[in-house]
Amino acid sequence: MLWLSRVTYQPHTDDNMKVTALLIICSWLLLGSLGKPQFPEQEKDPKFWNTWAQRTLKNALTLQNLNKNKAKNLIFFLGDGMGVPTVTAARILKGQLNGQSGEETLLEMDKFPFVSLAKTYNTNAQVPDSAGTATAFLCGVKANEGTVGVSAAAVRSQCNTTEGNEVTSILRWAKDAGKAVGIVTTTRVNHATPSAAYAHSVDREWYSDSEMPAEALQAGCKDIARQLFENIPNIDVVLGGGRKYMFPKNKSDVEYPNVLKHSGTRKDGRNLVQEWTDRMKDKKGHYVWNKKQLLSLNPNNVDYLLGLFEPGDLTYDLERNTDNDPSLTEMVEVAIKILRKNPSGFYLLVEGGRIDHGHHEGKAKQALHEAVEMDRAIGRAGLLTSIHDTLTIVTADHSHVFNFGGYTVRGNTIFGLAPRVSDIDQKPFTSILYGNGPGYKIVNGARENVSTIDYQENNYQAQAAVPLSMETHGGEDVAVFAKGPLAHLLHGVHEQNYIPHVMAYAACIGQNREHCLAHSGTAGLRPVFSSIAAILTATRLLC
Repeated sequence: MLWLSRVTYQPHTDDNMKVTALLIICSWLLLGSLGKPQFPEQEKDPKFWNTWAQRTLKNALTLQNLNKNKAKNLIFFLGDGMGVPTVTAARILKGQLNGQSGEETLLEMDKFPFVSLAKTYNTNAQVPDSAGTATAFLCGVKANEGTVGVSAAAVRSQCNTTEGNEVTSILRWAKDAGKAVGIVTTTRVNHATPSAAYAHSVDREWYSDSEMPAEALQAGCKDIARQLFENIPNIDVVLGGGRKYMFPKNKSDVEYPNVLKHSGTRKDGRNLVQEWTDRMKDKKGHYVWNKKQLLSLNPNNVDYLLGLFEPGDLTYDLERNTDNDPSLTEMVEVAIKILRKNPSGFYLLVEGGRIDHGHHEGKAKQALHEAVEMDRAIGRAGLLTSIHDTLTIVTADHSHVFNFGGYTVRGNTIFGLAPRVSDIDQKPFTSILYGNGPGYKIVNGARENVSTIDYQENNYQAQAAVPLSMETHGGEDVAVFAKGPLAHLLHGVHEQNYIPHVMAYAACIGQNREHCLAHSGTAGLRPVFSSIAAILTATRLLC
């Protein structure tokens, strides 16, 4: 094997070679003692791989019949911080959670027929943040880091650069076209990604007026929570966290009445939730703050829904109170069932936002479980919609300095150790490592020995090369998965701001609507396939 050859021929001291050789021998003995092969027996037969490849080839050939329907519905899944290494590791984790070795598993997004890459840089940053990127993939223009819903002419934290530099999002374009629109996130609903859908702010951290400088308030700039309810007042569905930013300062939280940090933050004394409830009382509007309330709703009797399930971000899925807090999949299902009632279709933004937080904290296990949960939500959305009239896109805003390696054997737990110790300090290391972050630790002047701690614990912080209190984003391109009408327009390598233009073109909203009407006044895009053709095509794509 490759790693064995490298071990053999690298220069070591005699002691190092003995330690390494002993570890290798023990590893092979252990594997042999398990009484089962490292990989399925059928994989030894070339016919297995050839048959699989031929089946994949035949499926690929069917894609020449491109789906050129008009997209009635648009669903955009954003895995915050879900770079390609995270996608791969989440795929392995998903398989291992199902009792498989993991590598051969398919994520729901893996099944999408078209995959491309997006360049994520901000106008003023080589390695981007989630605000500037959100402005790109929602508003169609690249922007400065730290700003949402404004062009690159706006300067972060300078209120007087806001006016005249506002840019609108695809959520707004869809709403103006008569579609239902929704936002579902595992972060605060006024966090960077969702806020770019409705807000225009030169600072992503102006969550409520208490986070804003006095001069910005005096100059007329609005906090992001306020803009959620005022800029596009009739967003049909909003589900996520961020309760405390909607209530007057020091007002006790309904779920954590004795926890001061969860109390309201607004200095203006406004109760935005109550204002929304009053406005929607005759419009089949409902406000919920826990899972039981959410799942007890009959979507047929709900036209508008506001759900705020935590004072701040939702808890990690691994730590979620399953009796009280809904999963991302549950929120997505309720949202789609409400939005799809609109005869003109819908636009839905879904963010798996805490993938990013897990990585920042160096907690790979939290991040990867968040990614697997988002993939479940993608699968559920697919069951609730049709590939023939629904364009679904899955991507990330940016990556992280997260990776896994170490010549691990097939089926090695994704959170496990590499099969050999370091040839420098003779200590083991986990396959998952970070380029920087809080996992950097020195014990007695040397790297910590991970075999002395529980490195598979939920909140274990993987070792990092450079000490930082928070791990950083990565700057490489991110994958873009697409299926549905005109999904083939996402191909090759594109600027990130290209994405909403494709979605708008497919749905005949926003710019470029000339192609939607033929001279006779009928739709220029092909009508939806017959039900028989739809079933056959779906079968080819899913099998």
